[in-house]
Amino acid sequence: MTAPGRAAEPHGGLLAPPGPRPFRQGLERLVRRLPIRWRILSIAGINSAVVVLLAVVIWDGANVLNATWEQLLQVRQSDRLLVSVESEAGRLQSLIHRYFTQPNPDVLNEIESRRAKLMALLAEHGSSDPTIAQQASALSQITERLLAGFDALRDVRVQISRIYEEDVLKSAREMSGLYAILQGASEGRGSLVLPALGKSREAFSATLVAANAYYFSLSYDSAEEAFRNIATIEKTVPVMLDLAETELQKQALRKLGERADTLAQGLDKLSASLNLQARLLRDTVDRSGAEMAQAAEAISQRTSEREMQVQGRLDRVLRAVFVWVGILTMALVGIVVVLGAVIARSVSGPLEGIGEAMRAIVSGRLDHKAEGADARDEIGDMARAVEVFRANAIAKHRAEEELRASKERAERALADLRATQESLIEAEKLAALGGLVAGVAHEVNNPVGISLTVASALAERCAAFHDEVEGGRLRKSQLASFVDLNRDAARQLVANLQRAGDLIQSFKQVAVDRSHADRRTFDLRAATEDILASLRPSLKQRRLSLDVDIPAGIVMDADAGAYGQVLTNLFLNAVTHAFPNASGGSIRIVGRPQGREHVEIRFSDDGRGMPSEVLRQAFDPFFTTRRGQGGTGLGLHIVYNVVTQRLGGRIALASVEGEGTTFRLVLPRMAPAGEGLLVGGDDGCASKGERHG
Repeated sequence: MTAPGRAAEPHGGLLAPPGPRPFRQGLERLVRRLPIRWRILSIAGINSAVVVLLAVVIWDGANVLNATWEQLLQVRQSDRLLVSVESEAGRLQSLIHRYFTQPNPDVLNEIESRRAKLMALLAEHGSSDPTIAQQASALSQITERLLAGFDALRDVRVQISRIYEEDVLKSAREMSGLYAILQGASEGRGSLVLPALGKSREAFSATLVAANAYYFSLSYDSAEEAFRNIATIEKTVPVMLDLAETELQKQALRKLGERADTLAQGLDKLSASLNLQARLLRDTVDRSGAEMAQAAEAISQRTSEREMQVQGRLDRVLRAVFVWVGILTMALVGIVVVLGAVIARSVSGPLEGIGEAMRAIVSGRLDHKAEGADARDEIGDMARAVEVFRANAIAKHRAEEELRASKERAERALADLRATQESLIEAEKLAALGGLVAGVAHEVNNPVGISLTVASALAERCAAFHDEVEGGRLRKSQLASFVDLNRDAARQLVANLQRAGDLIQSFKQVAVDRSHADRRTFDLRAATEDILASLRPSLKQRRLSLDVDIPAGIVMDADAGAYGQVLTNLFLNAVTHAFPNASGGSIRIVGRPQGREHVEIRFSDDGRGMPSEVLRQAFDPFFTTRRGQGGTGLGLHIVYNVVTQRLGGRIALASVEGEGTTFRLVLPRMAPAGEGLLVGGDDGCASKGERHG
């Protein structure tokens, strides 16, 4: 926080514009003649003008940048198209070679598809970039020559196929038939033709293999081998004619010679056509491909040069825009800073005085007045408001002093009230303990009294037996009677003392449960019977009946002592308030499972009930209808707190005057962790429209 002495410092600082002091003060007085809202609007107007001017400069630069960028995009698009053209051209050239080495309709279809795509790319290349339209046209012409050469090659390929089918394969089939005729005519006779015929036939088979290899693989070695074998056939035919024995053999050999000559001519034609195909591939396809590569390289170089030029132009434009924007920004920011400093000083100076007055009020120096309260502008209004705040602070300070004194008095009264409350709680506990002791005494008195009577009679009988034994008058029948009487007395003593021991054990368990917060598992029915065992004697004096209807097997995991305290307080409340004149009546306790996790207990009586005004305050602390008769008003308040806090359940009360009262408890079978207090605070009696206390 700023020190109190800050208000005495001269106004100025870093925000004050440079210049002589009289000029600055005069400028500030001139600015302060305007309302603050006008000063703020003037700053906004200056900023808006700066933004508009910068926007104009940036817009102009953006137009130049946009035009340059479009040129750069056009160059890059041309480069991409060129890459596509090169790729398609190379692929088309490869497919043409593949087709003439391995003719396939699928390859031909793909060549046609690539051909159409390449021509479309060339047309697009020329129309998209006029600067390279001439180079694109040259590239198109080269492509046309390439495709024309391909058409010529296809014609040559058709001629090759016809020669192969008509001159080679047809002659070969006829020669194969003639060889079969000669073989059939010469076998079985030991003809002299057979050796030469076998040699000629082997040369024929070799010729067919070599011719097929030459046709499909263009192997020149295969072509030479085919020519050598056909020459061998031509040499063996005259020899076999000289050795022929029959006219059939001679005719067949003459036909064989003619067909061999035709086959040799077909191989010559096939060789010439395949050589023409190779020459066209070399001179047309491969040369056109090389020319296309050179043209594409020229276009690529031209495109690269244009891209570098456009990129340089783009860089220069960007630098110019940045320089102009920087200069204008610095100049306009300087103007804005100077004017803003003057306007800020005209506002911050008076506000600092008001702030000093506020800090003085916060620090407790309420005698510090705000300066400028007589001014007629907004800051004057603020100064007057600070004065009102100071007056309110003075009044608040006085009120706080009075409130502090009242609080101290209330705290002392609350401490006294708590001490009284604790005393009443102890009195309630002692009253409950007195009832417990009275019940214990009454229940234990009967078996102990019977045992004492039996023991006295047994002592007298033993003395009489001793006298008879000493006098020698003991008979067998007397001995048998003495034994029977002793056995009966012993049985009565054991039964009554066992009864007294069981009662004492139950009372001990109840007492331990009530004096310790001992969480354990217990059977609800058995625990209820143990608790009521000490309370039943008081029922006989008031002619009351007690009916417990709780099925066995309901196991609880909770504080058994807290449950006993609740049941005892409800019982004593019913006996004391529901049946005040010992006029007789009944109390009924019913327990039933409610789902898997809860149990419902209804504690009801058919007593006099309670009026609605008592019903609304039944659970309130210190509320009782027996104020002058020893009632503390904490019994049902304790019941409510124990049920809702220590046992984690809820309790509801319903009563009709003259018809009885019913308490409905819903408890979890497993109580929540932790323990609450037996006597609640302010929340112990919220929303309790239920029972007298």
